[in-house]
Amino acid sequence: MNINNNASQLKKDILVKIALMFIEDRLVEDIDRLPIEIIPRDSKSIRCCIHNDREIIKNRIMARLGISVEGKEDSGIPLSGYAKLALERDKPTWPMLTVLDEACNACVRANFMVTNACQACLARPCIVNCPKDAITILDEKRAHIDSSKCINCGLCLKNCPYHAIIYIPVPCEESCPVGAINKNEYGKEVIDYHKCIFCGNCMRECPFGAMMDKGQLIDVLKHLKEDKKVNVMYAPAIASQFNAKPGQLKSALLKIGFNKVWEVALGADVTSDKEAAEFEERMERGDKLMTTSCCPAYVKAVRKHVPELIPCVSETRTPMHYTAEMMHKDDPDAINVFIGPCLAKRREGLDDELVDYGLSMEELDALFIATGTDVSKEPDLDIETVPTASGRKYAMSGGVAEAVKVRLKHPEKLKAAVINGLDKEGMKQLKGYGKVQSGETPMTDATPNLVEVMACNGGCVGGPCVVKNPKAAAVQLQRYASTGTEVKKD
Repeated sequence: MNINNNASQLKKDILVKIALMFIEDRLVEDIDRLPIEIIPRDSKSIRCCIHNDREIIKNRIMARLGISVEGKEDSGIPLSGYAKLALERDKPTWPMLTVLDEACNACVRANFMVTNACQACLARPCIVNCPKDAITILDEKRAHIDSSKCINCGLCLKNCPYHAIIYIPVPCEESCPVGAINKNEYGKEVIDYHKCIFCGNCMRECPFGAMMDKGQLIDVLKHLKEDKKVNVMYAPAIASQFNAKPGQLKSALLKIGFNKVWEVALGADVTSDKEAAEFEERMERGDKLMTTSCCPAYVKAVRKHVPELIPCVSETRTPMHYTAEMMHKDDPDAINVFIGPCLAKRREGLDDELVDYGLSMEELDALFIATGTDVSKEPDLDIETVPTASGRKYAMSGGVAEAVKVRLKHPEKLKAAVINGLDKEGMKQLKGYGKVQSGETPMTDATPNLVEVMACNGGCVGGPCVVKNPKAAAVQLQRYASTGTEVKKD
């Protein structure tokens, strides 16, 4: 779904207001009135009434505070109580996602429907090609699909010359590549965390904003206010969200209170060096193929859904981890914060002892707005250690494979393939490589020996928490990468 929509704008407004309340020392005092401020008395209701809309807003605010909303409907705790809980907690809580039952539209099961564009034509290819005799012509001279017989094969849609048949999906279920979202007995969506890979597709695609990530903005702001040393690292995709130079982004991050700024592209250079060496070692010992390891959503997908491919996943750690190592070595007592466009990276941060918190791009954007920080107008500070251009291109699909290639002693031996987005088709490709590894499918000259996998289409610039059109972000990423250094081979 296009990021330019009302649900995204509402999320942004809530984040900005929360950040502003905290900065002005009135979070606990004023947050109970926030639903009324967002939905004033003369508002047009989205659901049944403005009282219900305000209750839903309350739950959205809870998620932004990092609170799970499940089972809290009758708690009687005001938002000020949840704000206190957020301020008192020591670390983010599991799980990373929370489903707002009241906002869920309980969409009907995915199905095909005949519209009034149907002409009840003579040819009737919909009826002729239906394998289950599920289509009839009604008295009002329009085709009708019997849902009890329909198997959702889509042949009617493909064959209708008037395009009168449409497919009505359940957006969150449709977008989940691993079938982790299903309806409960009440028709509402629930997430199976045994299957979930934290790609974030569901929260991006749900038109009602029922799938929500739990924020860590308050956790970070709390430490910044306590004058603790809080260092920050930003993913390459973050630089793509602003029409600014790296030195300006550094200045903006220092301005809002961070002690020291690191580029995750530095860690990407370490990952690339290690993956290139690992690839050469694997090929020398006769491995069939190797896959990259920087995308945690992909790694989860392999471990949970394509286990036969596990031996192929690179053993190299991610750029975030290697950057955190540098930060910890430089300042062992500081708090380390990661900023990225991704849900899966924040999930990875929960398991990494060197990463304390993870902010989304949306949270950073809100913080800049609340503090009146315009990145494009900040001074262009010097960058002490400039990463390579290839490290900065990690946020673009194909960038990781290219970074490995330029570091190989014999790059001509590399046969790279890229899975650009882990949708359902991407999962089929992944399972296909799993069959190659298991021996079920024989290798051919066309079989790649390195597979780069990005869960998000276009790479990290298309992540679920971005604030800029991915195509425009890709252009800005190229500018950002162009000021990087060249790879030096031994």
